[in-house]
Amino acid sequence: MQRRILKLSYSLLLYLLVHVAFAQKVEEKDSVTVNDRKPDSLKVKFYPRSFRVGTDLINIIKSQTQANFSGWELNGDVDCGKIYLTVDYGNWGRKYDLPNAGKYENQGTYWRVGGDINLLKKDPDRNMFFIGLRYGHSSFNEFATITFTDRYFGSIQKQISNNAVTAGWGELTAGLRVKIWKEFWMGYTARMKFAPSVKGDNEMKTYDIPGYGQNVQGFYWGFNYQIFWRVPFTKQKKPTPTFPK
Repeated sequence: MQRRILKLSYSLLLYLLVHVAFAQKVEEKDSVTVNDRKPDSLKVKFYPRSFRVGTDLINIIKSQTQANFSGWELNGDVDCGKIYLTVDYGNWGRKYDLPNAGKYENQGTYWRVGGDINLLKKDPDRNMFFIGLRYGHSSFNEFATITFTDRYFGSIQKQISNNAVTAGWGELTAGLRVKIWKEFWMGYTARMKFAPSVKGDNEMKTYDIPGYGQNVQGFYWGFNYQIFWRVPFTKQKKPTPTFPK
């Protein structure tokens, strides 16, 4: 299943890159015969122009194909020119077989807030190649069943749980957003997650953080394929073409 997801990832990434390159070429060609050129997206004023709402396809696929994962995620951003304000909200549940003949399970919700900087200039469709920053927060419960062998009593199971656990972390992001048709968009977000901080794991150390992943030191990587629908706040004016004499 992981190979199929990776193959799908590479195919969509190639399509998005070709689509962005084509849009950039068309814009450069049209700029020769257009008087009223659109402003550089990196120099325009900061105000909300549109709102996009979408979801992550990878979480949906994993929920349908993997017995040890269930979850979904909603994504939204507001186009403010060079800066895009972002918010995510999701649900996450995971099950693991522990190396010491035990089982682990968690269930919770998470959210992220932050912003992205669009690095593409003068794109008439406002396609995005971006870098950004997020703060993530999670609230969840977790349970573990540990099986061990006692010399006198044989096999014994012990159940441990943490209730009302919270966690926070940071993320550096990069990715693409591409207009596919009318207000329908597709794209991906790569995440480098770092500095997880957990509170409330009193009975056992948290093994997995909803929205983050396994509670390990260093960096933890994440990847999302997303689809969006864009809702413009104002109607965008099209440039008036002129023809050479």
